Amino acid sequence: MNYIGSKFSLLDFLRASISAATGYKESDSYVFADLFAGTGVVGAAYKAGGCKVIANDIQYYSYILNKHYIENVPPIDTALLEYLNNLPGIEGFIFNNYCEGSGSGRNYFTDINGKKCDAVRTELEKLHQNGEIDNAVYYYFLASLINSIDKYANTASVYGAFLKHIKKSAQKEFKLNLLPIIDGPTGEVYNEDVNKLIRNISGDVLYLDPPYNARQYCTNYHVLETIARYDNPVLIGKTGLRDYQDQKSAFCSKRTVAKVFEDLIINAKFKYIFLSYNNEGLMSLDTIKEIMSKYGSYSCYTQDYKRFKADKDMNRNISAAQTTEYLHCLIK
Repeated sequence: MNYIGSKFSLLDFLRASISAATGYKESDSYVFADLFAGTGVVGAAYKAGGCKVIANDIQYYSYILNKHYIENVPPIDTALLEYLNNLPGIEGFIFNNYCEGSGSGRNYFTDINGKKCDAVRTELEKLHQNGEIDNAVYYYFLASLINSIDKYANTASVYGAFLKHIKKSAQKEFKLNLLPIIDGPTGEVYNEDVNKLIRNISGDVLYLDPPYNARQYCTNYHVLETIARYDNPVLIGKTGLRDYQDQKSAFCSKRTVAKVFEDLIINAKFKYIFLSYNNEGLMSLDTIKEIMSKYGSYSCYTQDYKRFKADKDMNRNISAAQTTEYLHCLIK
């Protein structure tokens, strides 16, 4: 997925820096926690490398993606794929609220793709509730649905708005494609407030990749959240936002970010703590260094990288094509 803050392009930098700071080799098995897990690319990489991964995210669609990547292990039966892809579309919640043909006025998906998404999502829920598929298969196919349908979204990258006219990639007929199954130790996945969860877990390496700015993930990916939950929420406004008050992150507020960050550091029962942050975040680099240095030995690694694609698409006033990623390290 084209995801705000994704570390896919920075994986080599992260792994090399974490290895250099900890002395852990690729083949070493240890407990690695990824508590702002997003689409799960970092945790999946460490699981594949032999680590037991603890993953968490406050967003439910992220929880589903990580339930598959981190907790599922091969083999998983894929026989359901052809059946789901051949289902006729139905007029369910996605079509009725996110497709123009329903009269909703929203244009996130074509009518055909919205109906197909409804059919697959409804059938998955029915099969799971009836005990015809187990948790592993349910999370596998639901995660794959979330990842697949995103490729057909009629947006400029995020779901803060839809496009007036259907773009070329959104015109293609939806097809469910399965995600890879990561071979490695079975991990643990949570859908909790990170500052509450940190008090109940422990391990060797803690990796933190919180939001850097005021953009809330709950509003940028609200359509995927609704597909994941399929809970028929009351929607508001032109873009069809669901109620997100319980998912607003204190890391997206300049007033609260330093306080909640220090709370994480204080309560973390991990020897090595790493924080990904860029040079334009709400917390200054000096503030991060000051907080982390209170609790042990501090160091920092840097890497330049290209901006998230949507910055250009959304016509934000950006002065530079690149930004700098800082990986702050604390040895407690």
